[in-house]
Amino acid sequence: MMPFHSGEIAVQTRAGVREDAERIGQVICNTVKPAALSFLGTQQMAIASTIASNGTIWASLLTGSPGFIQVLNDQIIQIQHTSNYIDILHQNLEKNSAIGLLVIDLSNRKRLRLNGNIKMYQSEMFQVKIQQAFFNCPKYIQTRYLETSAIAELPPPEIHQRNTLNSADESWINQADTFFIATANSTQGADASHRGGYPGFVQVINFQTLLFPDYAGNNMFQTLGNLAQNSQAGLLFIDFEQGHTLQLTGEAVILWNTELLSTFPGAQRLIKFAINRVVETRNATTLRWQFGEYSPANPALPESRSKKDL
Repeated sequence: MMPFHSGEIAVQTRAGVREDAERIGQVICNTVKPAALSFLGTQQMAIASTIASNGTIWASLLTGSPGFIQVLNDQIIQIQHTSNYIDILHQNLEKNSAIGLLVIDLSNRKRLRLNGNIKMYQSEMFQVKIQQAFFNCPKYIQTRYLETSAIAELPPPEIHQRNTLNSADESWINQADTFFIATANSTQGADASHRGGYPGFVQVINFQTLLFPDYAGNNMFQTLGNLAQNSQAGLLFIDFEQGHTLQLTGEAVILWNTELLSTFPGAQRLIKFAINRVVETRNATTLRWQFGEYSPANPALPESRSKKDL
């Protein structure tokens, strides 16, 4: 199987990194290697990308105890999660078997992509047959450490749905240094990826529009390649201190040449995201993270958009 579909190849070509992408793309395989096996056994967090029956794409948080992702064989993984059952992920997987997974350890900046299809599904456990597996570089990941003291009793999740951001959402996004993006394509299914920068790297243009940079990465362009074929995307923001989540679904457009690039130092392109739906879930997880340090790879922001206490 070719590692890249036509959308990825088109973006790689336009960015002038086609040969580099082919070389780096050799890391993509369809099996779970020993290094990935040992990594998965200790993880407690993953981001899932799923596709709704109406074609919208959602990014969801999955959490569990260490080992909640189990490798059954070199192509099948099983996820026994403790995440909110009413997350849209569940109804999506009942209609569309495609799933993209990003398993990420914020404490050591390691992340593993696992893309495939649901082989068996139950409400709190499902199995995935892997089509793509590969580690990503640690760029732009801020270190965070899981709190060791568990929260014994958590209030039930509170779900608030709306069509646009409110002022609290805007404040949340303006302070965010991390979010996750879900995309998909008709050839290779769903994919979940990470984005990071200093607080303020995501701009709220208005209550229905975001603008964020595309910094230099591994040159494979899975996310942008998907967007070149399918503009639907989902974003996930996590309140790491309180355990809340903010899910956005909408349409993303790649801005290759825009005067706004100068306001995002280090950006090679910009992504404009039009919001169609917002789901805020309070008490989405019992896990809590303590902030460590910003990634040394984060490009500096203009003073007007930088967090004052950096």
